[in-house]
Amino acid sequence: MFKHYFEGIENIAVGPIISLVIFFVFFIVLLYWVFKADKGFIKKMKDMPLNDSTVGNQNSQEKK
Repeated sequence: MFKHYFEGIENIAVGPIISLVIFFVFFIVLLYWVFKADKGFIKKMKDMPLNDSTVGNQNSQEKK
């Protein structure tokens, strides 16, 4: 799609430009999600590995 537009510009490669656009779009979307995400959800996901006490209990019961 954009290849046609860039053909008129000399000494430009379309591949790096598309990669750069994808890179910036990804990080803009990621930053938007970070600022708009529910803080309670982020805290729950952050604490999840530390609050899982059933894993230790299951491992100790399997060894008996």
